[in-house]
Amino acid sequence: MEKKKTQGYLLELRDISKSFPGVKALDKVKLKLRPGSVHAICGENGAGKSTLIKIINGIYKMDEGEIIYKGKKIIPQNPRAMLDMGIATIHQELSPVPDLTIAENIFLGREPKTRTGNVDWKSLWKNAEYLLKDFGLNYNPKALMRTLTVSDIALIEIVKAISRDASVVIMDEPTSSITENEVHILFENIRKLQARGAGIIYISHKMDEIMEICDEVTILRDGQWIHHCSVEEIDKNGIITKMVGREIKDQFPKEEAETGNVVMELNNVSGNRFKNVNFKIHAGEIVGFAGLVGAGRSELFRGVFGLDPMDGEVLLEGKKVKFKNVMEAIEAGVLMASEDRKKEGVVLCRPIRENITLSSLKSVCGRVGFLNFKKEKTEMQKMIDLMSIKISSPEAPVASLSGGNQQKVVLAKWLLKSPKVLILDEPTRGIDVGAKYEIYRLMCRLAKQGVAIVMISSEMPEILGMSDRIVIMSQGKVTGELTRKEATQAAIMRLAVEGFKDE
Repeated sequence: MEKKKTQGYLLELRDISKSFPGVKALDKVKLKLRPGSVHAICGENGAGKSTLIKIINGIYKMDEGEIIYKGKKIIPQNPRAMLDMGIATIHQELSPVPDLTIAENIFLGREPKTRTGNVDWKSLWKNAEYLLKDFGLNYNPKALMRTLTVSDIALIEIVKAISRDASVVIMDEPTSSITENEVHILFENIRKLQARGAGIIYISHKMDEIMEICDEVTILRDGQWIHHCSVEEIDKNGIITKMVGREIKDQFPKEEAETGNVVMELNNVSGNRFKNVNFKIHAGEIVGFAGLVGAGRSELFRGVFGLDPMDGEVLLEGKKVKFKNVMEAIEAGVLMASEDRKKEGVVLCRPIRENITLSSLKSVCGRVGFLNFKKEKTEMQKMIDLMSIKISSPEAPVASLSGGNQQKVVLAKWLLKSPKVLILDEPTRGIDVGAKYEIYRLMCRLAKQGVAIVMISSEMPEILGMSDRIVIMSQGKVTGELTRKEATQAAIMRLAVEGFKDE
């Protein structure tokens, strides 16, 4: 579809500023959104993107500046008021009501009513079914949200926002939890929005997506406006350089590490969504696990980590083990950073200090079991320095950190335990290129120290760029294994998609 060029602006942000205690989150930021345009906002975690969106959405009040919507100055009051005005937001952090149906979630707060004021259930199911089909999705509108995968929920949240017929749609990392095929479905619907004159603000750390779907780009750094141009006037490296303020020559700083003895071995392990898996990992190896959503990768290592039951034999340094729970796995040196860091990785309401030392309380306690605050502070500061975690105070809640810094807190917590096997499930999901680079460097350093690293990732460039060896799963089974030299995107996808074609 030919991209529209329109003179007027749907939304203008003029010199928006916002401060929090000790932090200038935004400093005179500006943006102009045209009708029928997809406008990217790029910046590292902590650059001010989320704060800006929350100001537009009415969650935060700006300290200074003006917002002009359809030619009129507005002061956002709250998210509901902005929705009624025609500004819809798809948040990165999903917030479904798990015990309601898909249809009820889509029309939450605006359910069709009968003449007597009751919910018109027939219309509700029918309207939801129409919306889902129009979006290209084959879901039962009566299915409960809790029965869906993270990927499914993300798509329903997108449908929910788009269904409001908004003039401005803000998408914050909309593809962070969906598959490559579902990205194409999303892009088709974005183009439908463009065709009817809606403006889209698109936030993503995935440069390929920005180059494909966006018309314009505004770049923020440390809360300040840095650059604006059309996407045709800049390339991926140009965006990254302006985002981080320095040139990152190699996106994947993979270093060769000397592999040692087998640290972990799985023999015919089976469990929820995986069956008869055999696998070995050596000290100093980074083994990437590739496959489509639902392949069973996360479920396999949840079983290994003691989160879910499984059958089969697991050997750790040649000795048979069976972890009945997570604590047994942690004490043995098998650690896992879950893909859902907010739910299973950190305690959002507790201080950064407590989160970092949470799994190492024994080592920071005195002889009689009381917490040694001096030792805890020393260990915590060591991890903050090692991980370059940007904080205002160690007593600030983890919820106050950007996504990239939250992920670093998760990793810092596990590094204090000196892991033998470190399982990283989607380790860079939803974080910026600068933070990704730092995590990749950390992985290389740990591998050189002899840590065996499992990396589950849905990002093909990450799998290809960081793995010494790649294991591919499909429908709960291992369908192939490729060395770093053998691996190509096409070879991986063939094994992920067609692994059972000949059976």
